[in-house]
Amino acid sequence: MHRELRLKPFCTVSSAAAKLNLSFPAAAKSLSALEQLGIVREITGRERDRVYAYERYVELLAEGTEPLRDGIP
Repeated sequence: MHRELRLKPFCTVSSAAAKLNLSFPAAAKSLSALEQLGIVREITGRERDRVYAYERYVELLAEGTEPLRDGIP
């Protein structure tokens, strides 16, 4: 699961289950464990079709891509 999140840092339980050939409960349990460890965060606040984000990884990828303010680096 962690390796897959590095390739696609946003996922649902269904998309993770399909991509990794896991059952829905196994994928949900994996994402829940990663969430408890603080590796992923559920970002929708919904009960169904929740989206999980590997936030720190996304932050690292975005580092240095902030727009310049008034031409000042």
